[in-house]
Amino acid sequence: MPENDLTVKKGLAGVVADYTSISNVNQETNSLLYRGYPVPQLAERKSFEETAWLLWHGELPTPSEREGLRHRMVKIGRVPSVVWDVLRKLPRDSHPMDLTRTAVSVLGNIDPLASRHDVEAEIAKAESLFAVLPSIVAGIQRLRRGDDILDPRDDLDYAENFLWMTFGETLPSEVVDAFRVSMILYAEHSFNASTFTARVITSTTSDMHSAIVGAIGALKGPLHGGANEAVMEMFEEIGIDETAHERAADWLTNALAEKRKIMGFGHRVYKNGDSRVPTMKQSLDRLIDSYSRPELGRLYSTLEDAMVSAKGIKPNLDYPSGPAYHLMGFETPMFTPLFVASRVTGWCAHIMEQRANNSLIRPLSKYNGVAERSTP
Repeated sequence: MPENDLTVKKGLAGVVADYTSISNVNQETNSLLYRGYPVPQLAERKSFEETAWLLWHGELPTPSEREGLRHRMVKIGRVPSVVWDVLRKLPRDSHPMDLTRTAVSVLGNIDPLASRHDVEAEIAKAESLFAVLPSIVAGIQRLRRGDDILDPRDDLDYAENFLWMTFGETLPSEVVDAFRVSMILYAEHSFNASTFTARVITSTTSDMHSAIVGAIGALKGPLHGGANEAVMEMFEEIGIDETAHERAADWLTNALAEKRKIMGFGHRVYKNGDSRVPTMKQSLDRLIDSYSRPELGRLYSTLEDAMVSAKGIKPNLDYPSGPAYHLMGFETPMFTPLFVASRVTGWCAHIMEQRANNSLIRPLSKYNGVAERSTP
């Protein structure tokens, strides 16, 4: 194709790169679907373990399949000691996303299935990463606080175990349920930046751990996964107190005048608002009531209303999830590693889908540098 005929789509906006049967947004209903199931229904009725199985296998698990996964997770959910040996040698102030990325890279060095690409091995690696990442993420917060690392318990489900390993106590049911909901909502979202990164790496016939490490690197950016951290930092900049809502509109006016990007708002796919937000907002409201934090709810609503009024832009999932994780007790730098623990399910599904019908992903570019010239 002649260079003059090439049309550059910055950010690949509007470019359809491939087919996927894992998830899509039904534009008619503005609903995110996992394998055809509306995600709010999954968040209402299913566990995160069942959702992960659905993403990997295309159908919800039978009761025996669900129990089999749960029992396997108990066996493989402990972090190999070499991972903690490496993480403890890194600077204490390392960002948790950097530690999470490093941990997965170490796992790729010691997994005996790392170089195998058959379906059985890929499923086993997906289950292993799914099971061990809660232990890693929870352990990183405990390391940051100087606390002992806790192993998973065999009497708790995914959400309960994650919270137990993080805080060392069983939390109220509304907290566990809000966490479960957030994990399901974050699990998958088609060809987003981190997922596409994982598929590009997979397309070279590289291994699953390498693809996940690359995806974590993409997710770290505040224009992608890091936005949930940025939302909480924005709230803290305004100040979370009884009069915060009175300052929110003026803060937003000044931020927009300074051309600052307001995190937690807007989405390239959704044109009528992120379909996941109402479900997560319901969980956030229950947490606000449970922890008696109405000032946080007022700040949330006032800033949302001001943004919609000023720019016509609605919140995305990061907007309610940030304050929800804050209320649960997670440190703000831990929010994006929580996203990793969820999205690894979708990443693994896409890695397996890419590998099943692979073609090297190698786009063209349009040159706009200096013309050909002779070397002096």
